Amino acid sequence: MGLLGDLKDDVVEFVRDPTDEQKILVTAAVAIAIADRALYFVDFPFVVRTTAAVGVGFIVMFLVSYLYTGQLVPPDGNVDDDEEPEEYVDELDP
Repeated sequence: MGLLGDLKDDVVEFVRDPTDEQKILVTAAVAIAIADRALYFVDFPFVVRTTAAVGVGFIVMFLVSYLYTGQLVPPDGNVDDDEEPEEYVDELDP
Protein backbone atom coordinates (compact mmCIF):
# COMPACT_ATOMS: atom_id res chain seq x y z
CA MET A 1 0.00 0.00 0.00
CA GLY A 2 2.48 2.61 1.06
CA LEU A 3 2.26 5.82 2.98
CA LEU A 4 0.00 7.67 0.55
CA GLY A 5 -2.43 4.78 0.33
CA ASP A 6 -2.67 4.55 4.11
CA LEU A 7 -3.14 8.31 4.35
CA LYS A 8 -5.90 8.16 1.73
CA ASP A 9 -7.65 5.36 3.63
CA ASP A 10 -7.45 7.33 6.88
CA VAL A 11 -8.90 10.46 5.27
CA VAL A 12 -11.72 8.50 3.63
CA GLU A 13 -12.54 6.82 6.95
CA PHE A 14 -12.45 10.20 8.71
CA VAL A 15 -14.88 11.73 6.22
CA ARG A 16 -17.27 8.77 6.02
CA ASP A 17 -17.33 7.54 9.63
CA PRO A 18 -15.50 9.77 12.13
CA THR A 19 -15.13 8.69 15.73
CA ASP A 20 -16.39 10.81 18.60
CA GLU A 21 -12.83 11.87 19.43
CA GLN A 22 -12.27 13.04 15.86
CA LYS A 23 -15.50 15.03 15.92
CA ILE A 24 -14.46 16.70 19.17
CA LEU A 25 -10.99 17.57 17.88
CA VAL A 26 -12.32 18.99 14.61
CA THR A 27 -14.80 21.12 16.56
CA ALA A 28 -11.98 22.43 18.76
CA ALA A 29 -9.82 23.22 15.71
CA VAL A 30 -12.68 25.13 14.10
CA ALA A 31 -13.22 27.05 17.35
CA ILE A 32 -9.50 27.94 17.42
CA ALA A 33 -9.67 29.24 13.85
CA ILE A 34 -12.79 31.30 14.53
CA ALA A 35 -11.38 32.76 17.75
CA ASP A 36 -8.08 33.59 16.05
CA ARG A 37 -9.82 35.47 13.23
CA ALA A 38 -12.13 37.27 15.67
CA LEU A 39 -9.17 38.42 17.76
CA TYR A 40 -7.29 39.42 14.60
CA PHE A 41 -9.97 41.96 13.74
CA VAL A 42 -9.80 43.37 17.29
CA ASP A 43 -6.07 43.96 16.64
CA PHE A 44 -4.55 41.98 19.49
CA PRO A 45 -0.82 41.15 19.33
CA PHE A 46 0.05 37.81 17.70
CA VAL A 47 1.13 36.02 20.89
CA VAL A 48 -1.94 37.13 22.82
CA ARG A 49 -4.22 36.26 19.91
CA THR A 50 -2.90 32.74 19.42
CA THR A 51 -2.74 31.97 23.15
CA ALA A 52 -6.32 33.12 23.64
CA ALA A 53 -7.46 31.15 20.59
CA VAL A 54 -5.90 27.95 21.94
CA GLY A 55 -7.58 28.62 25.28
CA VAL A 56 -10.92 28.97 23.53
CA GLY A 57 -10.21 25.71 21.70
CA PHE A 58 -9.58 23.87 24.98
CA ILE A 59 -12.76 25.25 26.52
CA VAL A 60 -14.79 24.22 23.47
CA MET A 61 -13.13 20.80 23.46
CA PHE A 62 -14.13 20.18 27.08
CA LEU A 63 -17.68 21.42 26.51
CA VAL A 64 -18.20 19.30 23.40
CA SER A 65 -16.60 16.31 25.12
CA TYR A 66 -19.03 16.74 28.01
CA LEU A 67 -21.96 16.93 25.60
CA TYR A 68 -20.87 13.72 23.84
CA THR A 69 -19.96 11.62 26.86
CA GLY A 70 -21.89 13.17 29.74
CA GLN A 71 -18.73 13.53 31.83
CA LEU A 72 -15.71 15.78 31.71
CA VAL A 73 -13.03 13.12 32.03
CA PRO A 74 -13.36 9.78 30.25
CA PRO A 75 -13.14 6.80 32.60
CA ASP A 76 -9.99 4.74 32.80
CA GLY A 77 -10.28 1.24 31.44
CA ASN A 78 -8.60 -0.36 34.43
CA VAL A 79 -10.05 1.60 37.36
CA ASP A 80 -11.41 -1.44 39.18
CA ASP A 81 -8.35 -3.63 38.59
CA ASP A 82 -6.60 -2.57 41.80
CA GLU A 83 -7.26 -4.87 44.71
CA GLU A 84 -7.03 -2.15 47.29
CA PRO A 85 -5.96 1.48 46.97
CA GLU A 86 -2.61 2.33 48.49
CA GLU A 87 -2.76 4.41 51.64
CA TYR A 88 -0.83 7.65 51.80
CA VAL A 89 2.08 7.49 54.23
CA ASP A 90 3.54 10.80 55.31
CA GLU A 91 7.26 10.23 55.78
CA LEU A 92 7.71 13.40 57.83
CA ASP A 93 4.92 12.66 60.31
CA PRO A 94 6.26 10.53 63.21
